[in-house]
Amino acid sequence: MTTFVLIIFTLAVLFAFVLFLYYFPLGLWIRTIAAGVPLSIGSLIRMRIIGVPAGLIVENLVRARKAGLNLTVDQLQSHVLAGGNIQKVTLAMIAAQRAQIPLEWQRASAIDLAGRDVLEALQTSVNPKVIETPIFQGVAQNGIQLNVKARITVRSNLDRYVGGAGEPTIVARVGEGVVSAVGAAVDHKEVLEYPDRISKAVLSKGLDAGTAFEIVSIDIADVDVGKNIGADLQTSQAEADRRIAQAKAAERQYAAMAAEQEQKAETQAMRAKVVEAEAQIPQAIAEAFRAGHLGVMDYYKLNNIKADTEMRGSIGQSVGDGATPPPATPGAPQIPQ
Repeated sequence: MTTFVLIIFTLAVLFAFVLFLYYFPLGLWIRTIAAGVPLSIGSLIRMRIIGVPAGLIVENLVRARKAGLNLTVDQLQSHVLAGGNIQKVTLAMIAAQRAQIPLEWQRASAIDLAGRDVLEALQTSVNPKVIETPIFQGVAQNGIQLNVKARITVRSNLDRYVGGAGEPTIVARVGEGVVSAVGAAVDHKEVLEYPDRISKAVLSKGLDAGTAFEIVSIDIADVDVGKNIGADLQTSQAEADRRIAQAKAAERQYAAMAAEQEQKAETQAMRAKVVEAEAQIPQAIAEAFRAGHLGVMDYYKLNNIKADTEMRGSIGQSVGDGATPPPATPGAPQIPQ
């Protein structure tokens, strides 16, 4: 029983010692004193209790004080509790001080809390960044397409870094300016001869307004001749006109064919009427015989006239075809050739 109690007591002492070392960071306290940035043991214990990494606070506080920055523990703690990265903010402020760029703690922490890399922003402000643009395609007034690639040199504008537009906006605005400058050229050869016209035209528009960057320069890296858009459009228009003309011609052709079919139908209808009228002739002759208006001799004369007419028609047809006319019947009237 005595051994068991001794073991329990030993474990309790070890737990209390570990707990004491955790909440009473003597090593960090000694480190602050050695670095010349003394902090009270109470401040370190308070950091442990509220869940702030005391080692990170002490490390950045020592770094800032040694660099000559007058940062406080409360500033570092509030930034950590807000979810910020105090290491990048501290390094950015040290770099700004070395480069003699005015950067306050409030602005640096706001940039970091906005989700942007404050250290990269400061580095870009000191060392401008080059943005490679995609190929912009513009068409000159003579219809020739030009493919333009540019390099945009920008530096960070720390005053507008919070709330300012990013790199995609810069690239889009420069692309718009390049297309507009190429479209303003009467001949594509002017752009090929003086490509700096594009740079001057784009820079004069103040495209960096409302962005987190300041455009230092726009350099035209490459200009290539593309398609002849004007000729392609004219060819497409000519092809469209040809198809329209063909469609109208086909419409007229179908209309003529329909009219021809209608005329054929009318001709057949007239022939039917003629046949119907010819079928009524024998009835009329019979009626004339019964009424006494037509005699036998009159009937024979009528048949002779009919036969003579048919013979004359056959003779005329054979002569028209180049055949020799048949000999005349004795007693029949001669037809002059």
